[in-house]
Amino acid sequence: MNSHPFSMQGKVGIVAGLANEDSIAYGCAKALHAAGAEMLVTCASSKAKRFVTPLLSDMGDPELVVCDVQQDEQLSALFERADQRWGRVDFVIHCIAFAPLDDLHGRVVDCSRDGFLQAMDISCHSFMRMNKLAEPLMKDGGSLISMTYHGADKVVDSYNLMGPVKAALEAATRYMAAELGPKGIRVHAISPGVIRTRAASGLKEFEALTRDTEDRAPLKRLATIEDVGNAVVYLAARSGAALSGMTHYVDAGYHIRA
Repeated sequence: MNSHPFSMQGKVGIVAGLANEDSIAYGCAKALHAAGAEMLVTCASSKAKRFVTPLLSDMGDPELVVCDVQQDEQLSALFERADQRWGRVDFVIHCIAFAPLDDLHGRVVDCSRDGFLQAMDISCHSFMRMNKLAEPLMKDGGSLISMTYHGADKVVDSYNLMGPVKAALEAATRYMAAELGPKGIRVHAISPGVIRTRAASGLKEFEALTRDTEDRAPLKRLATIEDVGNAVVYLAARSGAALSGMTHYVDAGYHIRA
């Protein structure tokens, strides 16, 4: 096995949340494949499958599983498949978020109960459920990584409902890192800043937010899905062995601005 600290040779896991070529999950899967990992990848529906299938060769032709995280049987089947195939899981990358547009585009104080619960279930609690299923398969430790955003910590105009939801995700990350750490399981959140993904484009005034990020970020650019993928490799490989419970900003420095 390659002893290089950034190598993922021999590592196996799951990358969840592919939708198309702009997906953060796609950037993560490509980087993990380039580093030597083998994986299962997921999309949320059969409709999404036709957009993801042409991308599989860039990810090392992984097995594609349709998995709606709100369907418990589909989520369980995903990890059962990983167990059947490898008998273990070394990493889980969660790139899944959703909020109903009516609630996302309105004030937080006006959001509906159903909209809040759905956003929290898909964007936060699904990561917790996936980690519970991964835990018994991480016999020699592993890494669990989700995607967050700066709007969890500071008020970002138009981020609205997703701010409290991502704040819950970041808090859950810290608690799960404390709980799973004794088993050698590391838990992280990556905060990529604004990236032109299908999910992000649902934000109200998204283009204005994009321009503001490019103007104010010290590096004067947006992060890319490749940047996020490289960060995932760093955290999931031996290079990240002493890191856990952190929110890692991969946003060209935007978060340091007042």
